[in-house]
Amino acid sequence: METLLRVRLPLLLLLFLFLHLFLANSSSSQDLQIVNAERRIDLTSHIIKVYLTLKVENSGTSPASEVHLAFSPTEVEHLAIVKAAATSGKRKKKTYIPLDVKSAELPDGPNGTKFFSITLLTPLSKGETITLEVLYILTHFLEPFPVEISQSESQLVYFRDSAILLSPYHVKQQTTFIKTPSTRVESFTVVEPTKRAGTELKYGPYDNHPPYSYSPVLVHFENNNPFAVVEELEREIEISHWGSLQVTERYRLVHAGARHKGVFSRVEYQTRPGGTGVSSFKHLLAKLPPRVHSVYYRDEIGNISSSHLRTDFLKSELEIEPRYPLFGGWKATFVIGYGVPLQDFLFESPDGRRYLNFTFGCPLAETVVDKLIVKVVLPEGSKDPKAVIPFQVEQHLEIKHSYLDVVGRTVVVLEKRNVVPEHYTPFQVYYSFNPIFMLAEPLMLASVFFLLFVASVAYLHIDLSIRKW
Repeated sequence: METLLRVRLPLLLLLFLFLHLFLANSSSSQDLQIVNAERRIDLTSHIIKVYLTLKVENSGTSPASEVHLAFSPTEVEHLAIVKAAATSGKRKKKTYIPLDVKSAELPDGPNGTKFFSITLLTPLSKGETITLEVLYILTHFLEPFPVEISQSESQLVYFRDSAILLSPYHVKQQTTFIKTPSTRVESFTVVEPTKRAGTELKYGPYDNHPPYSYSPVLVHFENNNPFAVVEELEREIEISHWGSLQVTERYRLVHAGARHKGVFSRVEYQTRPGGTGVSSFKHLLAKLPPRVHSVYYRDEIGNISSSHLRTDFLKSELEIEPRYPLFGGWKATFVIGYGVPLQDFLFESPDGRRYLNFTFGCPLAETVVDKLIVKVVLPEGSKDPKAVIPFQVEQHLEIKHSYLDVVGRTVVVLEKRNVVPEHYTPFQVYYSFNPIFMLAEPLMLASVFFLLFVASVAYLHIDLSIRKW
């Protein structure tokens, strides 16, 4: 009997601890409530930005250190980024304190619902409130309808969402604002009270909705902005300690809007620029580093001269024009290359290591990248590379062999999917380097020239004539 109790007692203690943690998580979720929620959805681009302001109150007895966000299964498939900050003050004196956001799980959530946890700097005590500002971005979320249009037609799209905020908490009051690119709205779902004024739809205010409430809405509106999507972008950043940083970017671009049908008329497109092909685009703007040089822009055929470079001490902008305007479903493949001074981007850390400070993401404005590959080619002889990026990416190492290389160069490869302009932020790659390796290439060249010189002298002193003995 005593042996049986010794075996069961630890099991009972573990079960009690599990139940305690489960009830603690459940109670902490129920103790919080949203006093007021304001959601503003920006549909002016094909990249949907949602600005969410939450006033959260702790109505329970125990402090809360996390606030959870809920996303529907449809949103999860298209979610690109989630950012949060705690705010204080009003208007111009308002301050923002960034907060950590990470994926989380709740036991009582509906099937397919994905949760993110916002970690508060200080736990929220009983009766206290906090105001949070949340930004999340959705890509490939707008549905063209009709799916095919002619050159003379405008592009209409569907937007699906909920008039009521999906949340694991009780929401006392909430309002949703939807901003469209133009005043042309074919139809929209009415969930009283609903109001439309110009380019804005207002849903609410709605009072006292329990957790996980949902009220689907459908908005059918005009959106002729460029649906520029880079299916794959490979950025190669090659470091040379001789004073140069060479960047090569290979793009595979597509217009992801309503597919073009019928015959394309170049004459009509040029004579009626405002009345035909309104959903197409023929210009792209690339944001490059300052002090760029040796800029080129080419495709499979060759160099493209229809580009304009504007540069100053703070930034450089390259306006490019593909060989033909892009309509829905049309693609273009091209390469952009340039060089920048090494001293602007390569530095030395206090521990003696060197590090590259460059920008991640896509330089093209208002563009979604389905797959981004960033390759940082380190000088030969570099060791212990380490990449520091403010968000999660896939990393691995490769070896690249170039001219005059002996063992090859280490390449740090970073991959990320569903990249938006908010990912265009600085990142660092640290590595160790012995300066003696800088002499490898000059010594190799000197050795080659010396051997050629010796071979030439030997050749001149050899008598190859045939003599008769």
